[in-house]
Amino acid sequence: MTTYGTIPTSSGGGSNLEYLSRAKARIKSGLGTRRSWKEMFNFRSVDLPHGVSDAFSRIKTNIGYFRMNYAILVLVILFLSLLWHPVSLIVFVVMMAAWLFLYFLRDEPLVIFHRTIDDGVVLVVLSVATILLLLLTGATMNIISSILVGLAVVVIHAVFRSTHDLSLDDEAGGYLASSSS
Repeated sequence: MTTYGTIPTSSGGGSNLEYLSRAKARIKSGLGTRRSWKEMFNFRSVDLPHGVSDAFSRIKTNIGYFRMNYAILVLVILFLSLLWHPVSLIVFVVMMAAWLFLYFLRDEPLVIFHRTIDDGVVLVVLSVATILLLLLTGATMNIISSILVGLAVVVIHAVFRSTHDLSLDDEAGGYLASSSS
C-alpha cells in the first residue's frame, strides 16, 4: 500500500513534548552561543581609543562581534522603561516573541521567497517594526528616551572596549577582516 502525499507524523502523545524539548534546546543553544557577558564586560579590555579613527574602528568591530549582546541589552532597557505602560508592554512582549523566533533562536538563515535574508536586515526590520508598533501605543517619549539610552550604552561600550583580544573569524560576522587596537 502506498501513501503518496501524506505527511509523516510522530506518535500522537509525544508531539507536544517533542516540540517543547526542541524549543528548550533551541533556546539553550541559541542564547548560549551568543558572546559571553563575561567576555563582553572584561574590565581588563577597557581602555581609551588612540584617536577618532580608532574609536570608529572599535565601534564597527565591537558591534559586529557583540551584536546579539547589544540587541539584548537595548531590548532589556526598553522592557524596563515600559513596565509602567501596560499596552506598550503587551505589544513589546508580542514583538519579543517575533525577535526570539526570527532572530535569536534561528538555527538556519531566514529564507523568504527563495531568498536568504541577512541577519543585519532581519535586525533592522525587527527593530523598526518594534519601534513603530510601540510608538502607536502612546508611550512615545518613554520609548524614544529608552532607545537613546540603549544606543548610548552600546556606543560607549563599543568605544571603550578594546578589540585586541577578540577572535574575529567567520562566526563573528564574516565582514570583519581585521582588528585594530
